[in-house]
Amino acid sequence: MTHLKRILAGLLLALVATVAAAQQEYTVRPGDTLTIEVLEDTALNRSVVVLPDGRFSFPFAGSLRAAGLTVGQIEDNITAAIQPNFAVAPNVFVTARPGASEAFAAEQSTGPTIEIYFLGEVAAPGLVEVPPGTTFLQALAQSGGPTAFAATKRIQLRRTDPGTNVQRVYSINYRALSQGAALKNDIRLRDGDVILVPERRLFE
Repeated sequence: MTHLKRILAGLLLALVATVAAAQQEYTVRPGDTLTIEVLEDTALNRSVVVLPDGRFSFPFAGSLRAAGLTVGQIEDNITAAIQPNFAVAPNVFVTARPGASEAFAAEQSTGPTIEIYFLGEVAAPGLVEVPPGTTFLQALAQSGGPTAFAATKRIQLRRTDPGTNVQRVYSINYRALSQGAALKNDIRLRDGDVILVPERRLFE
């Protein structure tokens, strides 16, 4: 039994090493979800989605490039960006979860869908596929809603015109809506819309 346990332990270690190596070699793409952990400050731990432009946002670091990079390179870039906020260089760990493939999405879909991206302080950031005609509030519910750290008065809907590539930003006061305020025109989402829920300021 002892010999069998050693064999099983060796196989398990080899599997872990293989998975870790695959993560380090994987090249991140738009639509992937990054899980980021900062050992010295767990309040920074979060999952973020890589946007269509290949970038993501992180506290103290702003907007960083991810597409085309390995998780190791992303870890180095985050560390360099947030290091001025720490006495010593922080330990940053990143794992990547690939976005759903087109084939998988086609299998799971019962009809046409559009892609909406959630980032920031929502329960489940990342890519969400919803039917055409889905409203802002309906999509927000599918993301799990804002977290306790969300600035719910300053939610942004970012929409890029595919013809001109010009981006427009709409500000939405979700706090007022959740307290019974009427939405004059319920916003119907379009393919590629990005919903950004920023982090709440200290006294907000």
